[in-house]
Amino acid sequence: MKIRRAEISDAAAIVELYNWYIVNTSITFETEPISVEEMKMRMEEKLDNYDWLVAEIDDVLVGYAYYGSFRSRAAYQHTVESTIYLSREFKGQGIGSRLYKELIDSAKNKKYREMLAVIAIPNPESISFHKKMGFLEVGVMKKIGYKFNCYVDVSFLQKSLCDDLMEEQ
Repeated sequence: MKIRRAEISDAAAIVELYNWYIVNTSITFETEPISVEEMKMRMEEKLDNYDWLVAEIDDVLVGYAYYGSFRSRAAYQHTVESTIYLSREFKGQGIGSRLYKELIDSAKNKKYREMLAVIAIPNPESISFHKKMGFLEVGVMKKIGYKFNCYVDVSFLQKSLCDDLMEEQ
């Protein structure tokens, strides 16, 4: 398996992977499949200011992870929100752990202090994965999403990336 920084040319493969989740799950709150052009714009924003990584096996994109702004206010400048998606057939093989570890290391290297994961629940697989990666559950917002004719709760998980970052600045 190879992990590398995403390129805009990966957009079509990422859209194919992500649109399955949009159409078939409540994991994402998007309700309509997105276009390759839309994904390219999203990727450019993340690649310019944050990071976006992909995992490949035999030159086939099997997963991706990125982080970006948690909120736009200046006081949140040391906090990022992370996302990971894997092709269904490649789950449970350690790919997600390796990909996310590199993503977390990237955020640490860029001097971010906190990383948040925002997870639609129930999603025990994702909650367990994030806990394994060192995230702690810090709260649940009830019925804030609406998809497939149901209201959906969201869990917030947080990982501290660098306890002494603020003292250095």
